[in-house]
Amino acid sequence: MFYPQAMTEIEIIVPAKDLLAVTKVLSGRGTFQQVDSGYLSPEIKPTSANTWQEKAIAYTGLERRIQNIIQALGIEEGNPPKSEFEALAQVENVGPVVDQIELEVKKITELAAEEHKKVEQLQGILNQLEPVADIDLDISALRNPHFLFSMLGSMPVANMERLQTSLFRVPFVFLPLRQDNQNAVVWLVGAKNNADILERAARSAYLNPLILPDAYQGTPAAIIKSLKKNIVDSQKIIEAQKSEIAHLRKTYQKQLQSLLWEVRSSRMLTDAITRYGRLQYTYVVVGWAISAGVEDLKQRIKQVSKEAMLEAYPAKRDGDNLNVPVYLQHAKALLPFQSLVTTYARPRYGELDPTWLIVLTFPLLYGAMFGDLGQGLVLALLGWLIASRKVKALRSMAGLGGLIMACGLVAAVFGVLYGSVFGFEEGVTPLWMRPTDNIITILVIAIGAGLVILSIGFLLGIYNAFRMKEWGKMLFDHNGIAGLVLYWSILGLVGSATNLLPIPSIVFIVLLMLSGIAIMFAEIFKHLVEGHRPLIEGGIGTYLIQAFFELFEALITYLSNSLSYVRVGAFAVAHGGLSSAILILATLVSADKGVGYWIVVLIGNIFIIGFEGLIVGIQTMRLSYYEFFSKFFTGGGARFEPLKLYPSKEE
Repeated sequence: MFYPQAMTEIEIIVPAKDLLAVTKVLSGRGTFQQVDSGYLSPEIKPTSANTWQEKAIAYTGLERRIQNIIQALGIEEGNPPKSEFEALAQVENVGPVVDQIELEVKKITELAAEEHKKVEQLQGILNQLEPVADIDLDISALRNPHFLFSMLGSMPVANMERLQTSLFRVPFVFLPLRQDNQNAVVWLVGAKNNADILERAARSAYLNPLILPDAYQGTPAAIIKSLKKNIVDSQKIIEAQKSEIAHLRKTYQKQLQSLLWEVRSSRMLTDAITRYGRLQYTYVVVGWAISAGVEDLKQRIKQVSKEAMLEAYPAKRDGDNLNVPVYLQHAKALLPFQSLVTTYARPRYGELDPTWLIVLTFPLLYGAMFGDLGQGLVLALLGWLIASRKVKALRSMAGLGGLIMACGLVAAVFGVLYGSVFGFEEGVTPLWMRPTDNIITILVIAIGAGLVILSIGFLLGIYNAFRMKEWGKMLFDHNGIAGLVLYWSILGLVGSATNLLPIPSIVFIVLLMLSGIAIMFAEIFKHLVEGHRPLIEGGIGTYLIQAFFELFEALITYLSNSLSYVRVGAFAVAHGGLSSAILILATLVSADKGVGYWIVVLIGNIFIIGFEGLIVGIQTMRLSYYEFFSKFFTGGGARFEPLKLYPSKEE
């Protein structure tokens, strides 16, 4: 629960005759992650490229073709079959079926594509002609004149004067045929021998010429009429082709979905086999399995292969375990919090999984900053709607629903403690105190809570290092024992100076000096503990400067981390102040609390829940990631990716 799932490295020797059956067992449970077995021994050779690899390539091609057909027909891939396919798909049998369906679909879809392209071209010509529809001019008269340059088109009105000015040295005729506030339809005419000058000037003024195929003759109105008729005819053809595609979809949907999953499972099985090692008569399978499922895996392999041999090597939490894949398993309600953790980093195999910690601290910090009974309950309701996937527009946020709901409920609890309901405090008795009436007290409590949370982070970091037997890090790191003693010594000095602690200041001064020396020279002490030589890398002068600044950086980090928790109290005060400001504004709009008053209150609460709710979420995430996690959470673990015929996303 507090660590990633225990993992076991397994090696399996499989007779060639049982290869496919064993692979199906390994891929059917979702508890085995395959590792390339080529590293084990020089005697282990890759699987023959002329057998399984060729099959895998063939299945990959078939799967891609089936997917293209399904996409062309608008068919969903559907769900995987409830039972596994008994054998690999036969390419020689599936191939001709796919060929025949592909040919039918391709014929219809290509015709539809051609008609769509034709409609687009016709529509483009129509768009060019519509601005000049009422001009009584035979378009064919503008094509290839012997002695004149002629350009009919549209241009921005603002550029008309610039075009005429740029052509003052050459003879030309410029006729505005129609214009509005933005664009004008114009006709530019000049001598043929000045065509280059006229064309460059037209382009620079953004004059877009009307370009029509030679087949179109007559006035623009006549051509437009012909174009519209051609577009209607093409659309009728497209509708007929859509009906044929719908018929093909209905005819082949189930068959294509079945073929897809059959070929896909065959492809995934053969892909897995190509990564096995091969001895003379046997295959070697290597990978990781969830420890809780190893015995079940052994039994199932024995059921399909009496001669298969399986060796299991449970992974240790300490030492070099970065290659051990990490699998986090939590109840569905905790998955939003797990996502928060993995967004920051995936824990290493030997590290504590901070999901349970974030379940407690994240809603608590959020609620303390956003304390209001009514707004919190609205936020919780919104979170429930998101998580339930009942609102289509919010389905993409479904993973955050549980987190938002938990934060809203805790905010509602703090609303009771603060005595606030939709910003109203009058007539509501707080069970604890109002932040706006006790600003200094709430800020001090926030800092105090931050000191406790940071201390817990230090202790967790020390425990992590102890479990992973990283003795140097545990003793001398700025987040280890030396760092914790230094941090507590600073707090003790403050407490002693303010008479909050009865312990003499000299005790904390000595502890501060000792822990400071330990952090300054942490590299030397770590090398001594770990037996690493040389003790110092580089010159002694450079090292001393670096050691001083490392101590200085640690002190600044402790100070900034501690003061960061002031924002919890500050946001609690700001939340109450903003609610009060909205109520004052509502009173100014309608002193007698009429309709205007309640409209302002409603809009104000929507703004607070939406905008301030988001800002508080960002601040809570910052406190969790940069202040809390940085004390004990390293991350960098590799994700467990089990071999599955029908893979699904990790919850």
